[in-house]
Amino acid sequence: MSCKIRFFAGVAEAIGHREYRIELPAATTIGELLDNLQREFPQAADLLARSFFSINQEYVDASAVVSDGDEIAVIPPVSGGSGANSRFAVTTEPLSADAVIQQVSNPYAGAILTFVGTVREFTQGQRTIHLEYEAYPEMAVKKMAEIAFEIEEKWPGAEVAMVHRLGKLEIEEASVIIAVATPHRAASFEAGRYAIERLKQIVPIWKKEVWEDGSEWKGHQQGPWNPMTNPLE
Repeated sequence: MSCKIRFFAGVAEAIGHREYRIELPAATTIGELLDNLQREFPQAADLLARSFFSINQEYVDASAVVSDGDEIAVIPPVSGGSGANSRFAVTTEPLSADAVIQQVSNPYAGAILTFVGTVREFTQGQRTIHLEYEAYPEMAVKKMAEIAFEIEEKWPGAEVAMVHRLGKLEIEEASVIIAVATPHRAASFEAGRYAIERLKQIVPIWKKEVWEDGSEWKGHQQGPWNPMTNPLE
């Protein structure tokens, strides 16, 4: 059977491909596919072992069975969105907080919390020249919508919008904007924090930090990354 594999961020750089077509025996599992890829691309074996896999834009574990025609993606640890009128988007265009707020503004909202993530110049003493963001766009938007659903379940009446910038960003530019509208202000603070932390956990967006003396793809910086669990619950 024939399947397409998509690679992103550091995995794509290590392997030297963004897409890769592979022929597999019937009933191949993700675990077996991982073994195959590590043999095929030994230079990326360690990073592949630390990555997660998705099938048709859903995270899966090693026991998942691949079917003919599936789109498989290798998701390296994320750092943690298309269309200006969508509540959930990734874009290469500069971000507008006003535009995101308009997506959630409604007569029942007593508060709208807006989170804006920006590019800072210094991180632990290292001077950043610029950042470069990359995403698995279709899956990123889908996972943003899932976060909004989780929030609406936890905080009834909440309305959520989020957009993430891709490409090269200079110092002080906005990389992500999240707006959460709720009937009462306490819920907006709680839901807004949930949204940004959850985005870092499950949305496949990667950040390359370009410093004065080099660059590095950055993953989750708050402990082991596992998009198949929700430590916020």
